[in-house]
Amino acid sequence: MNLFDQISADIKSAMLAREKVRLETLRGIKKEFLEAKTAKGADGELTDEAATKILAKMAKQRRETAAIYAEQNRPELAENELAEAAVIEEYLPKQLETDELEAELRKIIAEVGATSQKEMGKVMGVASKALAGRADGKVISAKVRELLA
Repeated sequence: MNLFDQISADIKSAMLAREKVRLETLRGIKKEFLEAKTAKGADGELTDEAATKILAKMAKQRRETAAIYAEQNRPELAENELAEAAVIEEYLPKQLETDELEAELRKIIAEVGATSQKEMGKVMGVASKALAGRADGKVISAKVRELLA
């Protein structure tokens, strides 16, 4: 079962369980998936890789919005955004731990043959594709910078 079908099935179960936040979040995910499937240039299919990218983007948006609400002293809105982010993250692949990420990045740096910070772009190009959905871009960038220093 691909992610699109899984989300559709989970919408039904969230309706039956009367889980309001989960239901709203899943409907938002399905809306994004449908827009991606019907976008100009799309072939009407949504691969799990594309769906994972959409989910990662949505989760990141929710976390950033929650941080803004927390700064503005709006904890009830921040809680809602974090709850939605938690639902979205259930469908994402498991995030890499710091030591796992470092090991993966060391392999990529060795593959590319990078030795200095000037070659960070080469490493980031390969790393962001290889680790898509499994680690945040900011975290990858910071770790690559640290390892090349």
